[in-house]
Amino acid sequence: MTKNILEHLQEKRASIGVIGLGYVGLPLAASFSKKYRVVGFDINQNRIDELNHGEDSTGEVESLNEFVLKGLSFTSDPESLRKCDIIIVAVPTPISSGNKPDLRPLLGACRTIAQVIDFRLEPTYICFESTVYPGCTEEDCIPEIERLSKKKFGKDFFVGYSPERINPGDKVHRFETITKVVSGCREESLNLFASLYGSVVEAGVYRASSIKVAEAAKVIENTQRDLNIALINELSIIFHKLNINTQEVLAAARTKWNFLPFVPGLVGGHCIGVDPYYLTHRSEKAGYIPRVILAGRALNDGMGEFIAKESVRLLLKSRPKNSESYRLAILGFTFKENVPDVRNTKVIDILRSLDSFSIKYDVFDSHADQEDAKEEYEIEIVKDLPKDIQLYDGLVLAVPHTEILPWVHQNLEIIGQSLNVFIDVKGAINLRGTPLELEKLNYWQL
Repeated sequence: MTKNILEHLQEKRASIGVIGLGYVGLPLAASFSKKYRVVGFDINQNRIDELNHGEDSTGEVESLNEFVLKGLSFTSDPESLRKCDIIIVAVPTPISSGNKPDLRPLLGACRTIAQVIDFRLEPTYICFESTVYPGCTEEDCIPEIERLSKKKFGKDFFVGYSPERINPGDKVHRFETITKVVSGCREESLNLFASLYGSVVEAGVYRASSIKVAEAAKVIENTQRDLNIALINELSIIFHKLNINTQEVLAAARTKWNFLPFVPGLVGGHCIGVDPYYLTHRSEKAGYIPRVILAGRALNDGMGEFIAKESVRLLLKSRPKNSESYRLAILGFTFKENVPDVRNTKVIDILRSLDSFSIKYDVFDSHADQEDAKEEYEIEIVKDLPKDIQLYDGLVLAVPHTEILPWVHQNLEIIGQSLNVFIDVKGAINLRGTPLELEKLNYWQL
């Protein structure tokens, strides 16, 4: 049967279904539609309506109508997946409030697949892209599909795993330009998925020896980044205590060829701030409690509170008064620069800590999804940047979106004259050579 599917791929007759049309699934579906017929499925009808109108609120795919004309369709009806030879799963894998894996979206996708393949006569090839712990595909996903369908694994459906490596907002490292790790439950499945991804990924594919190896490779990519950032965050706290400028220390250290160029900051989003918990969860089930990984996670999760407390300290130092009388302008709310995604943003930790001190604030972000911010965090987002800076006691540059930096530079003089505190979380503003006197402003950065 695999031979027939391979022939379909080579002849561009294969039909592909993509479950989940977010930051990962939509670019993937668009890329495959250049060569194959692709059905994009998502349970969010609003998202489907948006895409069918040629709009993408994530900003990941431009000229969406161009791909639709080539054979890409969008639907919330799972019946549309019945004719798909290959189904790719790209749904979110978040964590619960207790930092445990939340597999509900993933298992929901498995239920959709089980419903669809029951009506197919030909075998279905299923590839998971969602980030999981090692063993999840074989221990959780396959049994769920078998349990809810009349089909048997290894006979009626075959499985692979190819971890997503999309970097939201990155216009250079795209789906087609990033080496794709692929794996399969059998050699023939591996060959199929390698051929499929290899047909659209210019950077080529890497064949992992097993599904578990591919799952583990993905989860440690972000765990490694998380730990490196945690180290730099801890160093920034130490240097703060020693009255040393962290950015200047890093600039000096980078002159050595093998110094890794990480910077301090908030670690949120749906990858770096989440994936390590999938690995630690599986490790604990195996009888080992990770120490380094969890320590790094705890440190990064505490940075929002650290920044808020430093903001309060500088406010009290600059103009002592009742904390309820202070008001801050918060610039940026998304989890990273130049994206609308507010999922797992760590700016909320700054705000919650400010709440505990009864300090008022307004949040400005032209990128952030206002509805999501309101629904998930009960935060009102102002799209335009502050028009009257004098209304505030301080400024917190939390997320340096591209349009914020020139605004700050244009208003440096009035910021220096009117405000008491300027918190530049990532050190994005270069004040060298400006007339601003830092002693008067109480400028602070990680």
